[in-house]
Amino acid sequence: MPTEETSLLPQRVTYTGSTGLRLVGDAWGAPEAPPVLLLHGGGQTRHAWGGTARALAQQDRYAVALDMRGHGDSEWATDGDYMIDSYVADLHKVLGNFRQKPLLVGASLGGITSLLTEGEAAQSICTGIVLVDVTPRIEQEGADRILAFMSAYPNGFASLEEAADHVASYIPHRPRPKDNSGLSKNLRLGADGRYRWHWDPNMINPRRRVRDPERMLAAARRLKVPTLLVRGKISDVVSDATTKEVLETVPHAQYVDVAEAGHMVAGDRNDVFSKAVLDFLAAL
Repeated sequence: MPTEETSLLPQRVTYTGSTGLRLVGDAWGAPEAPPVLLLHGGGQTRHAWGGTARALAQQDRYAVALDMRGHGDSEWATDGDYMIDSYVADLHKVLGNFRQKPLLVGASLGGITSLLTEGEAAQSICTGIVLVDVTPRIEQEGADRILAFMSAYPNGFASLEEAADHVASYIPHRPRPKDNSGLSKNLRLGADGRYRWHWDPNMINPRRRVRDPERMLAAARRLKVPTLLVRGKISDVVSDATTKEVLETVPHAQYVDVAEAGHMVAGDRNDVFSKAVLDFLAAL
């Protein structure tokens, strides 16, 4: 069982991706405990999962929050390869480091990667999947708003305050923190004194193809492992219609609708989100 120290303090872990890229993560808990691998959304980092990862470790789980290629402290692809198949290949490689099959928890990009990796595998690679505000089909208006947020300020921000203003404009429903220092985990301070997001700008190249609804639906039909869909009630990316399609495609899936949460469910209502994941695990 993990000690209080290992439960509450993350340990840095590193893996090698499919093309040799160095992938960085934070791990909570004891490595011999049942593992949970948390994969963030596009433009986010492993720090999106801190509260949930700690809660999992306190329930005797080994929780690993991973920076996916091109994000956070993981290496950027020098060839600009951020195709979805490369994320899937990275995940297959990372899974080889776990002593047991993990539960996969994926938000947006991380959810697409988790769904395709399990749904297209010859043999099951996980004990279950939690899809966080991601469905094969999405609402284009919400997707466009994400792209506009990520594409703004290509030359970076003059200060953390300016970055915080931009974040607040994107998620006006979330109370703004009084202290902006937490944003530093998601920003790089350049030699020019400007702050830029902790991800490779090549990620939003229009040639990068991440979403293929029909492929995702085909993968969903093949899911046999326990599945949980967690939707943000006020998300503009996932709707009643796209949720209904998933639940009809994966009839054994469970569903949780988180009130007062948008697309970034774990960040908006981490307490409710963490409880949903823990309850799902307890029922496995």
